[in-house]
Amino acid sequence: MPGLRHPDEYPDPSQTGADVSLPFPACRTIDCTGAPIDCAGAQRPRLPARLRTRLSWRLAALCCALTLSGCGTFSGRSGDRPPDSGKRGGGYYLDDGPGDNPPANLNQIPDAVPRLEPLVRGTARPYTAMGRSYTPMTQLAPYRARGIATWYGRRYHGKRTASGEIYDMYAMTGAHPVLPIPSYARVTNLDNGRSVVVRINDRGPFLERRVIDLSYAAAHRLDIVRNGSGRVEVEAIVPGSEPAPPAAITVEAAPEAMPSPSEAAVETLSPEPAFGSQANGFYVQLGAFSLRDNAERFVERMRVMLAAFDANLSIVSSGSLHRVHAGPYASRDGALAAAEQIGQSLGAAPVLVAPR
Repeated sequence: MPGLRHPDEYPDPSQTGADVSLPFPACRTIDCTGAPIDCAGAQRPRLPARLRTRLSWRLAALCCALTLSGCGTFSGRSGDRPPDSGKRGGGYYLDDGPGDNPPANLNQIPDAVPRLEPLVRGTARPYTAMGRSYTPMTQLAPYRARGIATWYGRRYHGKRTASGEIYDMYAMTGAHPVLPIPSYARVTNLDNGRSVVVRINDRGPFLERRVIDLSYAAAHRLDIVRNGSGRVEVEAIVPGSEPAPPAAITVEAAPEAMPSPSEAAVETLSPEPAFGSQANGFYVQLGAFSLRDNAERFVERMRVMLAAFDANLSIVSSGSLHRVHAGPYASRDGALAAAEQIGQSLGAAPVLVAPR
């Protein structure tokens, strides 16, 4: 979930080179490598001071234009980027990627086969994550949305999903913010027309405009692995004409896994003022959940996504509500700066918690 960036997409300011001091701004510039270039002649006829100043600045502008024309340009559009190695994961997970020994027949892995299944209790509870609140669907119904698909691989391979099943990066599955768990969806790559059917068994993704997280196998078949993400349409599949059994009468449940944002109704949570401190420090709130297991899995994913910030994450429980906090920070300004960094990285809006 605007221009969202991977936390390691842009270099640290210390890696971009020091400022160059130009003692002769009218006759010196720099080339593509940062080396200074003399662009004015050594001998020039003496002219009136006002005319010399005007001509020198025009000459400098011309030299800069000629120099930079040989440097090339770089567009921010993903289509103009050089090819990825394919090792970068999910569009935003720092060290995710394919397994060491992926199956040789990835393109032949069949679609998931839609069938009616009882919904898993606990996966339809409203939740709030990164400043957004969502209410998952409680029964199968028509659904269609367009946005960005990402994928997740070895980082979560073998871990539990919202359905209670173990995540298999080589199965045709997906994570969605609000679709019922389990359910089925057709995902179509809008850039190449490729289409797959996946079984929704997890919650995610977290970032704005991201509509689905795909398994590595599904992303590979859609040809979005190399770029890390792709434009897709997600359409729910409703097998037969009868809705799946409602969550209230279904099996006891594994709690919903890593919740994430989408457009949905809000769970009734007691609002918190914008600023505050607790335990002699300031905290940034990232999410609030009615099940502690959901909060714990949210923390696990946030530790991956916020690894570059070395955020200290904790769960603060009050009654049936479990809030995820980052901190403490020694000052309000420090907490505000952290909230801004996290928000820019994730494309979300964390808030500072209220005094306790």
